[in-house]
Amino acid sequence: MESEKVYNLDVFSSIHEPYWIETTNGIKYHTLKDDINVDVAIVGGGITGLTAAFLLKNKGLKVAILEANRIAHGTTGHTTAKITSQHNLIYDKIISKFGEEKARQYAEANESAIKFIANLVKEKNIDCDFCWRPAYVYTQSDYYIGKIENEVKAARGLGIKASYEDNIQLPFNIKAAIKFDNQAQFHPLKYLLAIAKEIPGSGSEIFEFTKVVDIKEADKCTVLTEKGKKVIADKVIIASHFPCYDGRSMYFARIYPERSYVLGIKIKEKFPEGMFITAEDPVHSLRSQKDEDGEIVLIGGGKHKTGNQSQTQIHYKNLGDFAKKSFHLEEILYRWSTQDCMTVDDVPYVGYCSSKTSNIFVATGFGKWGMTNSTAAANILTDLIVKGESPWSPVYNPSRFDISASGTKLVCENVDVAEELIKGKIAQAPKDVEINIGEAKIIIVDGEKVGAYRDEKGDLHMVDITCTHLGCELVWNEAEKTWDCPCHGSRFSYDGSNVEGPAFNTLKHRGEWPNKKDANIF
Repeated sequence: MESEKVYNLDVFSSIHEPYWIETTNGIKYHTLKDDINVDVAIVGGGITGLTAAFLLKNKGLKVAILEANRIAHGTTGHTTAKITSQHNLIYDKIISKFGEEKARQYAEANESAIKFIANLVKEKNIDCDFCWRPAYVYTQSDYYIGKIENEVKAARGLGIKASYEDNIQLPFNIKAAIKFDNQAQFHPLKYLLAIAKEIPGSGSEIFEFTKVVDIKEADKCTVLTEKGKKVIADKVIIASHFPCYDGRSMYFARIYPERSYVLGIKIKEKFPEGMFITAEDPVHSLRSQKDEDGEIVLIGGGKHKTGNQSQTQIHYKNLGDFAKKSFHLEEILYRWSTQDCMTVDDVPYVGYCSSKTSNIFVATGFGKWGMTNSTAAANILTDLIVKGESPWSPVYNPSRFDISASGTKLVCENVDVAEELIKGKIAQAPKDVEINIGEAKIIIVDGEKVGAYRDEKGDLHMVDITCTHLGCELVWNEAEKTWDCPCHGSRFSYDGSNVEGPAFNTLKHRGEWPNKKDANIF
């Protein structure tokens, strides 16, 4: 008798890499080694930057993408990859905050983004697992029934094919749901790496491991890189997730970073045809993905503000418990986390970096809905650069500021930042300084906080845990083995190297483990 297969149901034994990155082998692009001149320099090689570069090159412009790491390996490579204009319960909110005309612009921009991706996949014959799927927001709470009813009305009024549902094909009961038809999903890296191949040539280039550290504004902008090389450009697009250049627009005060988590699992039953997300907390996002053995199911959730939690492993465990409760779970294959930039009024910032600049553009703050918003952003920025206007730009205008629409949230988020700045300076280090393998602690050396982590080889890594962006004290993230900033979301590896911006400088190393007589160890 054939023995029964033993499946892995341990979350923490799964592959700690996104499914998208694990299942693709991209082309490696060179680092910038010489000063160059282009029409448009694009900082960031995610879906926004790559799509904008593709569009602008097709308009006859010379472009250069400057990516600090590998293209499509940042937030784009860590997404759940839903191509949808359904961004939770967004349209009733936008109508209330900004009026029906701007809500219509937002709806049209995202509906057009779906069609843009679908048409490009067909035109270029891109093998990226693209398929049409309905999208649902569902609730198990009486509180959200009325909100879903209002959202159906709002979406229909804006021309979206939306319907109210009281029964969907998930294996548990719901109170209500909103359904959007004609939505889609895909493998984002397969899609973007195909687009990327179209960019180099005729004066256009993609550069990886080319970190931008500053931009000098003038009639022609100078983009400065970490290794001293320069790009001279008529126009610059900042598509680096959190803007690497602020342009005196205080994006650090209008954006806050949020982390969330994803599991890739195998289940016995066939997953229902659709993409799903809860209206309430705790958020659970679900979709399937075709793979070589049939399909996997992606379950996302566990959102929290970056740097406000140290014991982050619990979010993977919670997702695993939800999977076991909801499905006949066979195996947990993948786990990864991602970071999203959230705006204070829930609408991204896309357009001129500030009201005083005409040649520097920004695209940021896509929240959890980057696939369509990023594609819409690339089209908006292309129109602004080539035509000087876009029909969708008013709702995304980065210079907007309506205190009635975002003031309370703006105040709350910046109070949080102020609290973190103060709290980090006065918090006490732990009295127990024994550090085991895979563990991190904060100690006081010469009156200053030092983050200490012991790696799997037993080596100790000690770094200054003051963020190199604006000086907040960093918090250890046990799930990702990083030091995270609770103010603006910068993240650093345990060895001090920069993982995620807006900071671009590394953390200082603090030398040897101190003797008790030489350090203030509690």
